[in-house]
Amino acid sequence: QVQLVESGGGLVQPGGSLRLSCAASGNGFRITTMGWYRQAPGKQRELVATISRARTTNYADSVKGRFTISRDNARNTVYLQMNSLKPEDTAVYYCNFIGTTYGSDFNSWGQGTQVTVSS
Repeated sequence: QVQLVESGGGLVQPGGSLRLSCAASGNGFRITTMGWYRQAPGKQRELVATISRARTTNYADSVKGRFTISRDNARNTVYLQMNSLKPEDTAVYYCNFIGTTYGSDFNSWGQGTQVTVSS
């Protein structure tokens, strides 16, 4: 079983920055796609950014130019650098890893980390 542990959320003022991390633990897995999603109160969970094993990235229009997703394959870790944060970025952020483990597909989610942008 692939388990994910997130870190890095918190309270930040508008215009500020935060860096989220998400690391996978376990054995015998290969991660293809890593991603970040977010869910604001009363709204559906939405895609923020994804990155392939070859480091091809995809971003939601609302975060393009402000957020950067990156990954460290050796550490099975994905990062989300968030700059120029806005109040509308306030949400619980979840990491998501897709891959294979011992020949079977997996799709794992982190526990979520709260990001609050407020003055």
